[in-house]
Amino acid sequence: MADIEITADLVRDLLRDQRPDLAELPLREVEGGWGNQMWRLGDDLAVRIQRMDADPAPQLKERRWLPLLAPRLPLPIPVPVCGGAPCERFSKLWTVMTWVPGLPLDLGSITRGEHAADTLAAFLRALHVPAPADAPADTGRGAHPKDQTEGFDRFFASLAADAIGSDAARIRAVWEDAVAAPAWEGPPVWVHGDLHPANVVVAGGTLAGVVDFGDLFVGDPALDLAAAWVLLPAGTAAHFFAAYGRADEATIRRARGLAALKSLFLMLMGQNGDRGLPGGKPAWGPAGRAALDRVLSERPSRFHE
Repeated sequence: MADIEITADLVRDLLRDQRPDLAELPLREVEGGWGNQMWRLGDDLAVRIQRMDADPAPQLKERRWLPLLAPRLPLPIPVPVCGGAPCERFSKLWTVMTWVPGLPLDLGSITRGEHAADTLAAFLRALHVPAPADAPADTGRGAHPKDQTEGFDRFFASLAADAIGSDAARIRAVWEDAVAAPAWEGPPVWVHGDLHPANVVVAGGTLAGVVDFGDLFVGDPALDLAAAWVLLPAGTAAHFFAAYGRADEATIRRARGLAALKSLFLMLMGQNGDRGLPGGKPAWGPAGRAALDRVLSERPSRFHE
């Protein structure tokens, strides 16, 4: 059952069984997806169906919390409309959600850099607030860089020398600075947890929405702030942090190291062949390299000059 092919016929049959009122809407597959596959349903909805991800927790988390977060966020996010239950034909979860219009950033571009920086800062200011006591805890994705050194070393070693080149020492210096930075001392806040070019959408040259909240947790905001380098064009990180207005030097240092980690991951995902990770995404390689270049050129010390 884990390897069942997810087709339009399967998705439509699941809808007919559990949501017949939606079953005859136009249905088409959306390119991309990793743990989950997306199918556009009519003009305003989408079906998010588990593919590689066998754990129901991320979708259950989205069903529980996104309806509460959406009204106070300044960008559109997917809002669950109804949940599909596992059945004999398909044993995993699926959820009908609102569709967030726009093009994923890994297939598009940001041309209005300062506008996008202001938009991302406003979104994260609204998201990064204390959460209820029963909100999902961090499962390790947002750990301090010192607790993620094994992953950094693995990604770093897995990339071909020509992918890193003469930047190897500078990349390690960024990481070591993040590892040495003090830990987050503020209250745990809501964190998206996986901001990268496939998890935001753009329209009109700027950010237009944020998707995939399967890693949502409460903890250190530095992981999200890494998006200043991972998502935004060159030269806009300082503008972003000025607009965000809450990040101290230690948080920016952790964020920069986590941006380097995410950049290496994206580069690996973009590789083909034995060195790449399963399910390689060709567009992610250039995006990761560009993000890494921004990490190396836009240092926190310059943000205060």
